Amino acid sequence: MASSPKELADRPAYPDAQFPEALADVLADVLDSMRLSTVMHGRFELHAPWGIQFPSSPGAHIVLVARGGALLEVEGGEKGVSLSAGDVALLPHGGAHTLRDAEGSPIHIIGQGECQRARGIGSVRVGGDGARTALVASSFRHEVSPSTRLFDALPRLIHIAADDTATTPSLASTVQLLIAESASSSPGATVVMSRLADILLVQAIRAHIAGNQCQEHGLRALADPPIAKALSLIHERPTEPWTVERLATAVALSRSGFAARFNALVGEPPLEYLARWRMTKAAQLLRESTLPLSDVATASGYQSETSFNRAFKRWGGSAPGAYRRDHRRA
Repeated sequence: MASSPKELADRPAYPDAQFPEALADVLADVLDSMRLSTVMHGRFELHAPWGIQFPSSPGAHIVLVARGGALLEVEGGEKGVSLSAGDVALLPHGGAHTLRDAEGSPIHIIGQGECQRARGIGSVRVGGDGARTALVASSFRHEVSPSTRLFDALPRLIHIAADDTATTPSLASTVQLLIAESASSSPGATVVMSRLADILLVQAIRAHIAGNQCQEHGLRALADPPIAKALSLIHERPTEPWTVERLATAVALSRSGFAARFNALVGEPPLEYLARWRMTKAAQLLRESTLPLSDVATASGYQSETSFNRAFKRWGGSAPGAYRRDHRRA
């Protein structure tokens, strides 16, 4: 199974002057808490007239145009988006989506068997005898639903054009490597594709954060140095008794100015974000460790197990012990 973005983030990375140093840690934490894994990747050879529809699923999807062009239509979207060679389309929240060479072209619904077949050497062929388009598609499963405003606020579709100013050399290199591996019959090609898909997911989110089109709250807060630093402090030291005043002082802003700026960029007040992140990490500990509930409470910043139990039940709808049992069975 593919490495998670958290593991990838632990490797040396090229410096990126567009972001404060806090970005990598916070973004990696958010993705790691979702337990992302690559579940499908492959190459599709398409000849006009053609159309393919991927079924709805809750995980993220990436479509990369290796050759030709395509019209992407996202379920519930207002209009189609034209994709050209080298373009990347990321659907962070999943959902059904259709790709075709032109409006009105017949649609072939991609079944689970074809998704599995696309993972092997070769490609899935669809369409007629006209102009050729090649796509590389990847899907990601998150074992845990996103529980942070940073990820929730991402749009349904992120389109990164090959000539976009937010396209860094490292993203362009990943795109070219993924295209090359998708057409390769070399041993281990599917493993390489899986790793590259993981990297491309993170790089696409980075490009979205850095781009001028990023106007919503959420992850764009990581492009703002003071708020990114505050988020980094919360993620690095969630057990500390943070107050709005302490966080504002740490990032050299007034209390009122910091609170307003944090709320506008993140989408919720600082202490609400802190409480939500503590519960997210507590849930991760309950799923992945055998620590006693009292230790999970302490690791989540609570002095007593009773107060932790109350807070966790308000957040998740069930007591910590019941949550652990349910997710261990799952």
